[in-house]
Amino acid sequence: MSEPDREAAGGADAVARERLDAARERLRATGGVLVAFSGGLDSGFLCAVALEVLGDRAIAYTAVSASHPAWDLAAARKTAADLGIRHVTRETHEIEDPRYAANPKDRCYFCKSEVFGTAWDVARELGLDAVADGTTADDLSDWRPGRTAAAEKAILSPLADAGLTKAQVRALARDVYGLSFWDRPASPCLASRFPYGTIIDAARLKQVESVEAALRSAGYVEFRARYHGDLVRIEVRPEDLPRLATGADRAAIVAAARAAGFKYVTVDLEPFASGRLNG
Repeated sequence: MSEPDREAAGGADAVARERLDAARERLRATGGVLVAFSGGLDSGFLCAVALEVLGDRAIAYTAVSASHPAWDLAAARKTAADLGIRHVTRETHEIEDPRYAANPKDRCYFCKSEVFGTAWDVARELGLDAVADGTTADDLSDWRPGRTAAAEKAILSPLADAGLTKAQVRALARDVYGLSFWDRPASPCLASRFPYGTIIDAARLKQVESVEAALRSAGYVEFRARYHGDLVRIEVRPEDLPRLATGADRAAIVAAARAAGFKYVTVDLEPFASGRLNG
């Protein structure tokens, strides 16, 4: 059973449904909201709930930049179309900020400041007085410098305010809304593949994206291509380690990494884990 399956195995129980009602009321009170939509499960679920209670006064917004892989934007566009919610995109320029490019431990603060600032520009253009994100209750205990930016920009977090956890969001997305993407794995921005202090620029982000695109094409579901200068360190799920290390995929992934500019390609003997570079 995959991790998303394990998380949602308990189903959408009474507590989850009660918290969902609280999130609905929080959204309804806005009268209209712009949802910061990454293409992931949490913000996609928030789009579905906002659309349910606000109709065409709920609009999805996706930031477009080199920090985000092309498949996330494609997923966002498809999900928005499937939901029937209006979807607005806008280019953001966080990688042009030298404070972001220096990749300090609070890098996400500078990114979210740019993204949320642009979101407010879009919201005002559309006559909306609220911007919301898909933060869940679990996220509040994680290392999230972007939360400071969210507070400064007065971004609402209806799911977290209602106490909804990631497992509950998955269960509700499947059992209540029937969303096809209920088991979508997390997909943080490409900058998360770089050790803190390693300079980030568009070319290096593209290197990482190219390797991960090859992994996706080969059928891998959860993975990371970690940047270490001339070396790329690939993480996959435990059950995928034998296939990547010794199977037919190996040559294709090595070729993609070399084409991207890496001299050395390694497979981490420890399996994929989100946030491995936060230590």
